[in-house]
Amino acid sequence: MSTSSLAEKKCGQCEGGVGPLGGSDLERLKRELNSEWKVVEGKRLERKYKFKDFKAALDFTNRLGELAEQEGHHPDLGLGWGYVNVQLWTHSAGGLTESDFIMAAKVDRI
Repeated sequence: MSTSSLAEKKCGQCEGGVGPLGGSDLERLKRELNSEWKVVEGKRLERKYKFKDFKAALDFTNRLGELAEQEGHHPDLGLGWGYVNVQLWTHSAGGLTESDFIMAAKVDRI
């Protein structure tokens, strides 16, 4: 599966009862993302996007917000002059699920 394959999937609804990924599953999905995505403490995905100015970063943030609403999967965002920090994890699972990797692939398409 490639990043484009991940991006074609729909983020699943996590309402509890789904445990976090670990081990080989986590590594396999990580390899399918852009190498700028980092797995932090085995519990969340992080990536920093850089832009030429604040307006470009804000435009990206707004498009990402629309995507998050469509997918029902909402990242934590940090917006500043020329950058957007994106963090993904599934709160109800207490870590990473396949939906986080799907959302990361979709964010890269923006």
